[in-house]
Amino acid sequence: MKSPFLQEMTGSEPLSIEEEYAMQKTWRTDNDKCTFIILSKEAQESAEACDIYDNSKMIGDVNFYLNDHYNPHEAELEVMIAESECSGKGIATEVLKLMMHYAVNHVGVTDFV
Repeated sequence: MKSPFLQEMTGSEPLSIEEEYAMQKTWRTDNDKCTFIILSKEAQESAEACDIYDNSKMIGDVNFYLNDHYNPHEAELEVMIAESECSGKGIATEVLKLMMHYAVNHVGVTDFV
């Protein structure tokens, strides 16, 4: 993430490519978090086949974290829409609803903070 604005808003720091790959690996392997990349709907609805490896279609991410060791059914939600032209279109609301549905039905989450 190279945008100074997004770094400030997310509390992130610039990472080397090696650090970025290490971070991405934890997205798949850590048991206390779940991350999904948000792709542009327009890209998916076009006539061309959707290439999930084409990062030009990525507009953000959504996460939940299982941080409360006393309540393993509580999740903290976070969403980031990184592309300014995608803000204000209800995408974050839709994505959070989908993530909550996933967390409740596939992970056993009952409380969100």
